[in-house]
Amino acid sequence: MPSAEHEKIVELFQSMPREEAPDLATQRASFEALTQDFALAPGTEVMPTQAGGVPAEWVGASGADARRAVLYLHGGGYVIGSLNTHRSVASRISAASGARVLLLDYRLAPEHPFPAAVDDAFSAYRWLATQGVLPEHVAIAGDSAGGGLTLALLAKIRDEGLPLPACGVCLSPWVDLEGKGATCEPGAVDDPMVTLEGLRAMGQSYAGGSLDAPLASPLHADLTGLPPLLVQVGTREILLDDARRIAALAEAAGVSVTLEEEEGLMHVWQLFPDVPESDAAVARIGAFVDRHLA
Repeated sequence: MPSAEHEKIVELFQSMPREEAPDLATQRASFEALTQDFALAPGTEVMPTQAGGVPAEWVGASGADARRAVLYLHGGGYVIGSLNTHRSVASRISAASGARVLLLDYRLAPEHPFPAAVDDAFSAYRWLATQGVLPEHVAIAGDSAGGGLTLALLAKIRDEGLPLPACGVCLSPWVDLEGKGATCEPGAVDDPMVTLEGLRAMGQSYAGGSLDAPLASPLHADLTGLPPLLVQVGTREILLDDARRIAALAEAAGVSVTLEEEEGLMHVWQLFPDVPESDAAVARIGAFVDRHLA
């Protein structure tokens, strides 16, 4: 049963008025306001940088090994989200994994539509090699849209013939921009945060006529040869079936996949500090990354 702390977050989202079509500036500002007081892990140091020309931050908790890196791709439907919204979870993943996190501020749609986010993520990955970080010391991770972008980036790295990173981590990944999953059907789940209408609007803003392109919707990608994956998802979210389908697709392609379904949890609960389920999930992410980084 979800904790009281988790249910308070659910109640917060349920109490928010849902406008039919809030403007983009309002959505971006609301996400910033929601996360502005999220604490960093103790001893975290934040250093702004340019990762292959893409604005980014090195987020390192106390004792993080500079030779190991997690390239983190934030969520937000490819249209919202920033360094500010995800700095807290990046710091907590750094503390749990013992690696520094490169938090990427990739370009957002509709100003910069697909494949801008993929191109920025790829540039940042190539830049890591110029900093002396070996591929076997790198993990790629992301939540929601960033979870889908993680898979798109891994496929692009493979297709470009570059050495793959050690592993990938996908938190509530959005891998089907057309929204055809079973849990997108009306009444399938009671998602307090995400609506199908909102997802489809974001998908149109990002990919338009390319919704089924493999690097926009990795559900259509060839996942052969990808490194081990950890996929976490809550059973209360619309994207539950996205996680199930991508895990099954990866396994069918011979990829080692760990799928964790958390009963009753909402979309990207890992973002919220001081929630027991969040702390436990981040600890498992840290252990998975630490185990796979050489």
